Amino acid sequence: MTFRTLDDAGALAGKTALVRVDFNVPMEGGKVTDDTRLRVALPTINKLREAGAKVALLAHFDRPKGQVVPSMSLKPIAGPLAELLGAPVHFAEDCVGGPAHAAIDGLDAGGVVLLENVRFHAAEEANDPEFATSLAELADLYVNDAFSAAHRAHASTEGVAHHLPAYAGESMRRELEALDAALGTPQKPVIGIVGGSKVSTKLDLLKNLVGKLDKLAIGGGMANTFLFAQGVDIGGSLAEKDMADTAREIMANAEKAGCELLLPVDVVVATEVRPGAEARTVKAGEALSADDKILDAGPETVAKLNAAIDGSKTLIWNGPLGVFEVPPFDAATVAAAKHVADKTRAGALIAVAGGGDTVAAVNHAGVADDLTFVSTAGGAFLEWMEGKPLPGVEALRA
Repeated sequence: MTFRTLDDAGALAGKTALVRVDFNVPMEGGKVTDDTRLRVALPTINKLREAGAKVALLAHFDRPKGQVVPSMSLKPIAGPLAELLGAPVHFAEDCVGGPAHAAIDGLDAGGVVLLENVRFHAAEEANDPEFATSLAELADLYVNDAFSAAHRAHASTEGVAHHLPAYAGESMRRELEALDAALGTPQKPVIGIVGGSKVSTKLDLLKNLVGKLDKLAIGGGMANTFLFAQGVDIGGSLAEKDMADTAREIMANAEKAGCELLLPVDVVVATEVRPGAEARTVKAGEALSADDKILDAGPETVAKLNAAIDGSKTLIWNGPLGVFEVPPFDAATVAAAKHVADKTRAGALIAVAGGGDTVAAVNHAGVADDLTFVSTAGGAFLEWMEGKPLPGVEALRA
């Protein structure tokens, strides 16, 4: 896809940029406990400041449901952001109207103001046209740097983009380029790994991917549902047995599309899910007791997956292969992640991973920095993988 970036914006000196960022950061006792999302916004803020633009930052925090909730104010974020920027960050008590205009008017070129939580207005999530117009009146251009909120058609992510010249920020640009490299115009062959507990939550994803990928490995509790659909004994494992027909339909569609499905050929089972639990590896299809739970993929499955990765040029990954939060059931996920990291570092693989559990899993494996791109966007990443248009991205198309 083609979309407008800040490089297309021309001269910015003397202009005001309204920048949608994701500052929905973890907070405890009014203090930011993880500043990752603040750091992600720095390249865009700095690029605008260096070009001589005023920067008005627009963000949501938590779910105030259109009410002013003091504990959900963005004010505590201004200080930590100023420290990261090495420059003052002013704060406006509202994101529209007099307070916002006054704060922006008071900025020098290159100055930064953080506007109050946009979700204090019910009109934000309703994508109210008048509210979008009020936001647009603050600035000369709009910059969306919050891919994680791009699947929402809200006033600050989609509505305002119809009133101002609209561009992708640096973080948004990087995310879109990585996703295009994974699913839009990838280097082939392309392999996907999809894990997690439930087929039902990733139906649209699986249906889209089998039509786009050369190979698709399925792990986690989802794999149990597919094994059950094939008549494999899964004992007392987590599975959606009522989704067996759907799993068979996906398998048939994959075969029709020429996408090879990779399911576990051996599994790690235990009778309880706890750290250090006694576990054993069995072939998929071996008889299991009602107490046996499949909690991870086995070494033979990992070897098959790694061989498939070796024969691929692009990988897209969403979801772990087992209950990685509870050792020893993290072994398959860690082994696969380290193999992916080795191939990526060697320049033999483009590897894009995303989704909450996936981010945690590659961090657990210690390889997050070695992959081509790790998306923290959650819902937006999933909807992109499902082939759905994202309103906040569509508004930036060139």
